[in-house]
Amino acid sequence: MVLLGLVCASAASLCYGTGSVLQAVAARSTEAGQTLDPRLLLRLARSWRYLLGVGLDGLGFVLALVAVRSLPLFAVQAVVASFLAVAAALGAVVLRTPLRRSDRVGLAVVVGGLVLVALSAAAERAAPVTTGEQVGLLVATALLVGLAVLWGRLAGSRGAALLGAAAGLGFGVTSIGARMLPPPGPGEGRTGWLVHLLAQPASYAVVLGGAVALLAYSTALQRGSVAVATAPLVVGETVVPALVGVWLLGDRTRPGWEPVAVAGFVLAVAGAVALARHGEPGDGVSAR
Repeated sequence: MVLLGLVCASAASLCYGTGSVLQAVAARSTEAGQTLDPRLLLRLARSWRYLLGVGLDGLGFVLALVAVRSLPLFAVQAVVASFLAVAAALGAVVLRTPLRRSDRVGLAVVVGGLVLVALSAAAERAAPVTTGEQVGLLVATALLVGLAVLWGRLAGSRGAALLGAAAGLGFGVTSIGARMLPPPGPGEGRTGWLVHLLAQPASYAVVLGGAVALLAYSTALQRGSVAVATAPLVVGETVVPALVGVWLLGDRTRPGWEPVAVAGFVLAVAGAVALARHGEPGDGVSAR
C-alpha cells in the first residue's frame, strides 16, 4: 500500500507539473481582469492548452486522492510539491528556458528530500473525523474565498503572491477534505456511497476549495511570474495539510524516523520553492 501511494503521488506530481506549464502559457495570452473574476475561467476555456492543463490537474487530484488513502498527508504533499521540478524540467525542453546550475541543485535537493520522506512514511492510520470537524473545514474554506476576493483587488507581484497563497490553501483544503471523506462501507454500492458523500460537509469543502484555487492561480499567473505565483502555492498546499494531518488525522512516521521525515519534508519544500525562481515560461518565450 505504501508503494502504491508513492507511485500515485509521483504520477500526480507529473500531472500537476505539466498542467502548470500549459496553464501559464494560456493565462499570459488571455485578457486579464482587475479583480478575481470567474469569467476569466470562461475566457481561458477557449484555449486548448488551458483545458488540457486543467484535465491533467484533475487526473493529478484523483491520483493524489488514491495516495492519501494509504500514506500520511505530509508524505503525499511533499511528493506532490515536486511538481515544480517537473515544471522546471519541462520548461527547459518545451519552453526554451534552460536550467541554470542553481536549478539543478534545487532538483537534487527536492529528490533527496523526497527519498527521505518516502523512507520515513508509515502506512496511513486513519483517525475518526467528526461532522463538526468537517463543518470547521467548510467554514475555513468559505473564509478563504473571502480572502481571495480581497486579495484579487491587488495588482502586480503582491497580488500574484497573495493569490498564489490562496490557491495553495485551496488545494490544501482539497487534500484535507479528501482525506476526511469516508471510504465505501461494507456492502455499500457505488450509488449509495455517492449519496453518502453528498451528506458530508467535507465534500463541499473539496469542491469550493478546488474552485477558488483554480481561479486564484489562473489570476495570479496573469499578474506576476510563475515564480511569484507558485512559491506561496507550494508552501500553502504542503505545510498546512501536513500540520493538519499530524494534528488531527492520525498521520505518523515509522517508529524512530521522525527526524528523517522532518528533514526530508523541509528539504523537499525548500528545494521546490527555490525552483520556483526558475525562468518565467512566457517572458519572450513561446511554446513550440
